[in-house]
Amino acid sequence: MADIISLNDKLQRAEEKRAAQDRRRKIQAVQKVFQCSRCALKCEKCGAQLECGCQAPPTAQSGLPYHLCEGCSEEYQAYLKRLQGDGEPTCYWYNAAWMATWKHWINYQSAKENFINSPEFVRLMQELRQIGPHE
Repeated sequence: MADIISLNDKLQRAEEKRAAQDRRRKIQAVQKVFQCSRCALKCEKCGAQLECGCQAPPTAQSGLPYHLCEGCSEEYQAYLKRLQGDGEPTCYWYNAAWMATWKHWINYQSAKENFINSPEFVRLMQELRQIGPHE
């Protein structure tokens, strides 16, 4: 009788294992999304591949706060000029909707940064490092 395996215990352990695997998968998905969105090798706005990581991206040299390709960098600088009341009048597409797009994108970047720096996300990343990739 001592060798009888409790089915309830076995089912509970299997469920706990499955729940732990699901949790780990979800945590890794969150981590990947935020790590990939901050990749220094691609444009944060359009996702285009930037020049070789051997040198600082053009936006790092110009002091811009984002890793942007040349085209997005020019548009971002045009956005900043428009905010100051300047701008290129021949670029008729730099309209209110274009301005709103940049404003919302910048707000999104700020929200991501706030989340990544939150104590909860930092804790999550520490837990993930402790778990390891193959557990």
